[in-house]
Amino acid sequence: MKTKSVWYCTECGNKQIRWSGQCSACNAWNTMQEEIESPPRPRSTLTKERSAPVFLHEIKSSNEERLPTNMKELDRTLGGGIVPGSLILIGGDPGIGKSTIALQIASNLSAAGKKVLYISGEESLEQSALRAKRLGVNSEHILFLNETEVSEIIRHADACEPALLFIDSIQIVYKGELQSAPGTVSQVREAAASFLELAKSKKIATILIGHVTKSGDIAGPKVLEHLVDTVLYFEGDRQHNLRLLRVVKNRFGPTDEVAVFQMHSGGLGEVSNPSQFFIEDRPQGTIGSSVVATCEGSRPFLVEVQSLVTNTFFPSPSRRAAGIDSNRLALLIAVLEKKMRLQLFKCDVFASATGGLRLDEPACDLGIALSITSSFHNRPIDSGTLIIGEVGLSGEVRPVVRIESRIKEGINLGFRRVIIPKRNVKGLGELAKSIEIIGVDWVDEAIHAIMH
Repeated sequence: MKTKSVWYCTECGNKQIRWSGQCSACNAWNTMQEEIESPPRPRSTLTKERSAPVFLHEIKSSNEERLPTNMKELDRTLGGGIVPGSLILIGGDPGIGKSTIALQIASNLSAAGKKVLYISGEESLEQSALRAKRLGVNSEHILFLNETEVSEIIRHADACEPALLFIDSIQIVYKGELQSAPGTVSQVREAAASFLELAKSKKIATILIGHVTKSGDIAGPKVLEHLVDTVLYFEGDRQHNLRLLRVVKNRFGPTDEVAVFQMHSGGLGEVSNPSQFFIEDRPQGTIGSSVVATCEGSRPFLVEVQSLVTNTFFPSPSRRAAGIDSNRLALLIAVLEKKMRLQLFKCDVFASATGGLRLDEPACDLGIALSITSSFHNRPIDSGTLIIGEVGLSGEVRPVVRIESRIKEGINLGFRRVIIPKRNVKGLGELAKSIEIIGVDWVDEAIHAIMH
């Protein structure tokens, strides 16, 4: 039979018969990947009841209990635990801790008497055993299998009926009836679809571990993230051994939640108080340092922002940011130059969020702006001051959401005063008994408050 090449978009999975620099469906550039056209996907061998449409009131809701992982941070982000029959995707950089947290979840569930099947496609059984021994995993309820062919994995899962199935990783497994290599768009898509069918038909909670590309996206087509029920991204700061597990999609719980862990020799340890972790090493009276309150999901974090403003000897001053959006930094510098008359056009400006957390929320604007101002004037901000507020293009300080939870987090960590938008002050009478609240409408009012 004569083979035929087709081109798939790695972003959206669109199929084209010819190569082009831009995908005709999603308009992404340089995403077309050549593959050998595969035959139609054969009908699944899994036994299923004949489907029939039903009315909404006839659907019986399932009250099946979730599977708790006994990791409070992870259970909170998932909405209370793992839902039986769900398909979860965990992605992250190499060595960030994906396989480590998978083994810790397997250990905790097996300790509760649940059977777990761990498919290790990238490591031998001996390597998996060494990793498990290092993490202190020793349970009779965990089964390990070194296999990469999808049909064989499904056959074993169908036979032993585990409560939880791990696939490490989705880019290494393949379907034998497809002619393309493992990790290609068609292989990843078809393999994920097979595991989705297995999870839903047999009520086996399945966790897929995925690689990421240089840009930080999970390797494979975007349809992979659409297929699964939950997508978790591992982020980390290797210098601080900090690991953030961010929920970007969750059909059974909250999204945009973050679980905070710290990598130890014995695995991942939970950080019960992230705010204290982020600011515990903060020196007192440091010039260019401020503390802001950001929210990840429903949880407030206090993070230190540091800025350094120095005279430049080049025609074009540098603007560098770490953990802060560079475009947002440029906007705040422009506001300080235009409205506050700070001559930052003569200076290099460097700004950083300490601890490895990335500050994307506008509520951190005022803290960043005051940190830059502190470094420019060479005067420190009182270490007991918390700063919250979004900065507009006219220099106005705009209100933010969840102001009470942010202030309460500051009170719990011993802050004496907080600078917030004046339109957020209303209704904070009870909190004013525990902390001094300063409401401001403009950035220059905030600068006056910290400089006097």
